[in-house]
Amino acid sequence: MEYFLSEEQQMMVDLARKIAQEKIKPVREHYDETEEFPWPIVKELAAADLCGTYIPQEFGGFGGGIFSLVLVTEELCKVDGGIALALAATALGTFPIMIAGNDEQKRKYLPDIAAGRKLAAFGLTEPEAGSDATGLRTTAVKDGDFYVLNGTKCFITNAGDAETYTVFAKTNPGRGARGISCFVVEKGTPGFEFGKKEKKMGIRASSTRELIFNNCRIPKENLLGKEGHGLITAQATLDCSRPGVAAQALGIAAGALEEAVAYAKTRVQFGQTIASFQGIQHMLADMATEVEAARCLVYATARMMDAHPGKRTTKESAMAKLFASETAMKVTTNAVQIFGGYGYSREYPVEKMMRDAKITTLYEGTSQIQKNEIALALIKEAATKK
Repeated sequence: MEYFLSEEQQMMVDLARKIAQEKIKPVREHYDETEEFPWPIVKELAAADLCGTYIPQEFGGFGGGIFSLVLVTEELCKVDGGIALALAATALGTFPIMIAGNDEQKRKYLPDIAAGRKLAAFGLTEPEAGSDATGLRTTAVKDGDFYVLNGTKCFITNAGDAETYTVFAKTNPGRGARGISCFVVEKGTPGFEFGKKEKKMGIRASSTRELIFNNCRIPKENLLGKEGHGLITAQATLDCSRPGVAAQALGIAAGALEEAVAYAKTRVQFGQTIASFQGIQHMLADMATEVEAARCLVYATARMMDAHPGKRTTKESAMAKLFASETAMKVTTNAVQIFGGYGYSREYPVEKMMRDAKITTLYEGTSQIQKNEIALALIKEAATKK
């Protein structure tokens, strides 16, 4: 379909595709096997000025908004959904600064992120606080001109490799959801360490570790926004970042579809290519339709968000993530089916795509949480119409 990209947007897509095909594709198997962090690829993205496409120009970025992030993420994820996370997860860690940071904080942190000199990470999830973010136990106690952080975060993408962390902690535990605040914590701060690196089913090129805070003292100037507004910042961040996860899922699905079509045109059984079998044709037709429907929803959501900055888009962001992530699982599973036994082998990329796709239905809110968000929004909308 024609999505009427501007010249600049098309240039970003073409550049991301070139890096994906020429730099990522030859090494994706290596990084999946070794689970190394793809620093050479990060340098390529930085050199191509793709790290700050969504960051405002006044802070060193391109100023392309959510839609530019979606376009680049999708294109990179067509080849590898794990390696692309170095960029996409940095956006997640950066959004709290863009949303709640003051001008001084933005000028301190955003230019290095936009230039690809530093990566960022988002520190919300804890062992007892996954879907229920209000259950977090990490605390931040005011002590003069400092806050003292204690607690542990888990399943943090980019952890250990990022330099800048946006971390959520309770400054007033007695106030529940209104007692959570958000802080910037820099790598190397005394009392801030990293725990074990997770061994994951997919996205193995992406680092996932614990964040451990043991009497970690940070300047009071590192508070983002006001005390007690952390959950508001987290919710607004997820509104912005979920289209990015949706784009990751969309890219993985689109890449799997491309692989399945190419394989079906060359695989011969019963004296003819399997692409000539109606059963295979119907699978490919369903896959292509679902991918295009996901793309329409993701693009429309991103464009709407850019057109109305600051507007809450919880329902629309949740819809995009829900549909695209579930589509990614269906499409990659069917791609493995089309490849048959070869699809189950690491000789071909579709088994990896299926492994990578699964996480998109889990992080930044499971599919079930997305449905909760959508339903609650619908109920509220219906109540206001009465």
